[in-house]
Amino acid sequence: MPRVLVVGESWFTYTVHQKGFDAFHTAEYTEGGGVFLDALRSRGHEVTYVPSHEIPSRVPGSADAFDAYDVVVISDVGANSFQLPPETFNRSVPAPDRSELVRGFVERGGGVLMIGGYLTFSGIDARARWGRSPLAAALPVLMLDRDDRVELPAGAAPEVVGEHPVVRGLGRSWPALLGLNEVTVRPEASLLAECAGHPLLVVGGHGAGRSAAFTSDVAPHWAPPPFLAWDGYAELWDRLVRWLAGSEL
Repeated sequence: MPRVLVVGESWFTYTVHQKGFDAFHTAEYTEGGGVFLDALRSRGHEVTYVPSHEIPSRVPGSADAFDAYDVVVISDVGANSFQLPPETFNRSVPAPDRSELVRGFVERGGGVLMIGGYLTFSGIDARARWGRSPLAAALPVLMLDRDDRVELPAGAAPEVVGEHPVVRGLGRSWPALLGLNEVTVRPEASLLAECAGHPLLVVGGHGAGRSAAFTSDVAPHWAPPPFLAWDGYAELWDRLVRWLAGSEL
């Protein structure tokens, strides 16, 4: 089964509690991709998970080190985390651009999947910056140079619009999502699913490898509990990862 590196889906939250004259702070650390990781592991995939704050120390810093994986998944973490390791940002020491290493990994035959969120594609206030990174060339979508969020608080059901082994038999309509990132499909890529008239699932190729974009979340808040409980959830990610790894479906 494919060897999958999943990066992102973690965050720290700092809260100010104001009680009259007095205030105090609390901090919390959260990993949001548990259902997604469990789905991949339940299908036999060998999954390595790297939280966002561990990217500089655990995401490979050389092309050869990426050969340990078949597919790289990037979910809800911005390009800065791949391009500005501590030695460069804090001490002005040159270091590898990990976004460029992922692009090279795909060019040599690997697979990459970018999953939506407030810090993927362009993201909130355009802070994710993936459209300005070297990896942009390997993705099957073009990204906007502005805040690209499409908020759907009332919910919108995804619709399958393309024929492809990844989506075959999963039904024409999926459980509702609450938002996504706005992108444009590259002319040579294939649009497989839409949500509220926007691209949701797009697949394509780059060099000798394959790439995919899923523009909504794999976890709350854009992916509500009914989507996570959908009986097609694990099947969708299993098929997509195997396709990205070059397996026949």
